[in-house]
Amino acid sequence: MKAIMVETRSRMEVLDITSEVEKNIEKEDGLALVYTPHTTTALIINEAESGLIEDIMNILRILVPRAEYKHNRIDNNADAHLRACLLGNSVVVPVENGSLKLGTWQRILFIELDGPRRRKVYVKVV
Repeated sequence: MKAIMVETRSRMEVLDITSEVEKNIEKEDGLALVYTPHTTTALIINEAESGLIEDIMNILRILVPRAEYKHNRIDNNADAHLRACLLGNSVVVPVENGSLKLGTWQRILFIELDGPRRRKVYVKVV
């Protein structure tokens, strides 16, 4: 298993980590499991177009506004945890000859929901 370090600069941010994931894949066939072990981050596969990324962030703010949640008594970041629950913390991508088999516009997007922070993403081909 390989680890990728991700540095985020703002509270909510989307980073395209596809190239970093691909650099950490062995020259083999299988399935790449890409996983983030943080409860306020997420991983999705989608297009990395700036307008779409802005739309994703806006819909997350609408679906889960900053509000008075019970968890806020501890960290004041319940909205980040709830947004992460909606998105999920892993993606699986087929690998062939050491290359991710993504569609033409598909990218692996890391979503920070409670930054800025230094985060980890694990990559494992099975």
